[in-house]
Amino acid sequence: MRLLSTILLSTVMLFSVEIVKPEYQIDINGTAKDMVLRGDNLIVATDMGHIEIFDYKRREKLKEISIPDIKDFMGDTVPARVMSVDEIDGKYLLLSDSGKGGYSNLFIYDKNLTQIFSPDDKRSIIKARFIDRDHILLGYLSDEVSLLDLKTKRELYRKQLSESKFSDFALNGDRSRAVFSCESGVLSVIDVKSGEVIRELKGQNVDNVYRVDFKGDYISGAGQDRRGSIYNLKTAKGDYIQGNFLIYSTALSPDAKRVAFSMDEKNNIYIYNRETKSDIAILKGQKSTLNVIIFRDEKHLFSASDDNTIMAWRLD
Repeated sequence: MRLLSTILLSTVMLFSVEIVKPEYQIDINGTAKDMVLRGDNLIVATDMGHIEIFDYKRREKLKEISIPDIKDFMGDTVPARVMSVDEIDGKYLLLSDSGKGGYSNLFIYDKNLTQIFSPDDKRSIIKARFIDRDHILLGYLSDEVSLLDLKTKRELYRKQLSESKFSDFALNGDRSRAVFSCESGVLSVIDVKSGEVIRELKGQNVDNVYRVDFKGDYISGAGQDRRGSIYNLKTAKGDYIQGNFLIYSTALSPDAKRVAFSMDEKNNIYIYNRETKSDIAILKGQKSTLNVIIFRDEKHLFSASDDNTIMAWRLD
């Protein structure tokens, strides 16, 4: 009788999970490497040397911004891969890791393209985000964080967070704090203004955390250990949801009531109730390894993966 009840309960739970197909898709020229949502615009970094800006309401491309081509190890001219992108008040940030010797090129586009760092500066920067129009937060391969003043092109600080390799960082809503992840599984929450570590979150991931998100008092982590971690920043306590494959991406909804993880080898996106960890929906149709998931609101998401398609999703 107990076995029958368990089977019936599992069947009810299975059929209560919403299966979602993409509402529509956006085709891009290149493979998507990074993506941000700013107002009505999706801004996508590609491996073809440019970023693409889309108005998702009108479902049309507004413009492209390109950076100079590079020469590969054979001496051929090829597009420079844009690995990180951001925008604030019509000002764009483009970071490429394709510079000579593997060093970074950092550009700002504000009506014209201006190069901030070149490979001659010998900086291995992996991710960059605006804090305001004049300051950028940088994440280095060496798991260092720095705050760059664009007016002087000087770093206000540069601090080592761990001895592990950097993976990702995410800012909170007002950009006053950021969470950094690395190969160790430990998450470091910093004060952006000073660079000081104000919290270390650990125990839920025991290996590399590929991606993180930060909404309100909650942080999620996508783990190589097949764990989707969720932390409460106030208490520093956390929990995890067990996946059955490497978890490459995660996102929290704006009010942090929902959390998304890529949980299986088919690149499906699983949506959970963050508090109860119960399944809400499975988003099916992603074609390749996920790079970015973004909640627009509680019912709408965007996702980008290692291909030339951005998926838009709608939950009922």
